[in-house]
Amino acid sequence: MDKTLSNQNGNGAQKNVPDVQFFGDPDSFQLICKASSEAEGWTKSTKAMEIPGAGCLVQVTTRQRNESDGSYAVAEALAFVPNCSILSQRKMGGGSISRKLVGFSWEDLSREDIIEMMARGMFVPPRYRK
Repeated sequence: MDKTLSNQNGNGAQKNVPDVQFFGDPDSFQLICKASSEAEGWTKSTKAMEIPGAGCLVQVTTRQRNESDGSYAVAEALAFVPNCSILSQRKMGGGSISRKLVGFSWEDLSREDIIEMMARGMFVPPRYRK
């Protein structure tokens, strides 16, 4: 059975895979970048889930079709990256979205930023609760 390699979010998976089932938010992890080749049978992707005020969980996946029998091999890694968030940007005139991880420093945040983060229930380390 051929696999759909072009899904980028839960909505796309729902359209391309008729019997897909979800539990929870299928878009908890946001796609940061992806490259794939259906002809060569490989996919590489980086996804991240932001933990507001703390950092991001970053998942890297490599999937390769085995030439001998058509099965797939998958390798994944998951790491926590502190003090970063996901920056999303739309291209001019709409269209696809671009995402990247950006770092932040607690020392550079204003008192108002920290108060707003606390009001939203975000984690703020005690020493920065001004």
